[in-house]
Amino acid sequence: MELQRVSPTVVRGTFHTYELAALIAAARYVAETAPEDVPSESLDQLRQLLSGYDQQVQKLAAAH
Repeated sequence: MELQRVSPTVVRGTFHTYELAALIAAARYVAETAPEDVPSESLDQLRQLLSGYDQQVQKLAAAH
């Protein structure tokens, strides 16, 4: 894994597919099974991130 700061609010990451898969799987687990004390705003942000990821994966699949 490699992270690079592009600007103060943007970080670019380079991952092996298994590294990214592990992060996404963990995010999905939290989004689906989070306890009630997790703020709904945090879960909304996480779900939006996962939705964006899914859209990008579909774009990659369509390009090949």
